[in-house]
Amino acid sequence: MKSVLVHSCCAHCAAYTAGYWQEQGYQVGALWYNPNIHPYTEHQHRLGAMKALAAEIDLPLNIDGGYDVIEYFRRVAGQEQEPERCRHCFRLRLAKTAEIARQTGFSGFTTTLLISPHQKHDLIKETGEEVGREAGVEFLYADLRKRYSDSRHITKGMNLYRQQYCGCLYSEWERYSDTANSAR
Repeated sequence: MKSVLVHSCCAHCAAYTAGYWQEQGYQVGALWYNPNIHPYTEHQHRLGAMKALAAEIDLPLNIDGGYDVIEYFRRVAGQEQEPERCRHCFRLRLAKTAEIARQTGFSGFTTTLLISPHQKHDLIKETGEEVGREAGVEFLYADLRKRYSDSRHITKGMNLYRQQYCGCLYSEWERYSDTANSAR
């Protein structure tokens, strides 16, 4: 049977994405690995929402044991501007997903980032295909941006935590800082 491990950035993006891959005939599992999410309390709020969603929709959830925030900052230090910081962030998270997919017998991997209209799809696709080749597992690409509101609709009644920024310290600063907004 075809199977896919879905890197999950948050519950709201995972809801539709998991169902989409199930409809395509895949056995679906999810992976939580997001060392970019800052601060730690934000990471934990999003993880709690992901656990609740997984229980609600019967989605097997693999939670990577580490919060590799130090590794994340090492990779993006000196690369704080988009798209370079995103490239390093995607590579960190997708490489971990590909590695775990291969180790646990999934035939492919993907990410919930592909449902967000705010993400850089070309960069995600390029990075996913690259780390997939390196790990020996197929990266599955689907442009799900038009289904973003459907995913939020699925989770609306579940009373799940909903984030207000992408996740990293830089995206939080860009979202809320007048200085960052005027610097763009």
